[in-house]
Amino acid sequence: MSDNTLLQLEQLINQLIEQKNKLQQEVSDLKEKNSQLIDENETLQLEAIESDEKQKHAASTLENLLLKLQNAQQVN
Repeated sequence: MSDNTLLQLEQLINQLIEQKNKLQQEVSDLKEKNSQLIDENETLQLEAIESDEKQKHAASTLENLLLKLQNAQQVN
């Protein structure tokens, strides 16, 4: 092999190593972001469940109040 060929090969190898390192960092960053999004998703799901339960409770309370009002009107 000529010195020129060896030099080109060395440059290509260095480029591949650099690209590999960048890709590894990108994978690491994406894994971290994915973990954050999973946590955020779980929080949002819990908040949605709590909100739904509050809405059901409010609807139940309103229904009971309406029944009381209707019963009071029937008595009069």
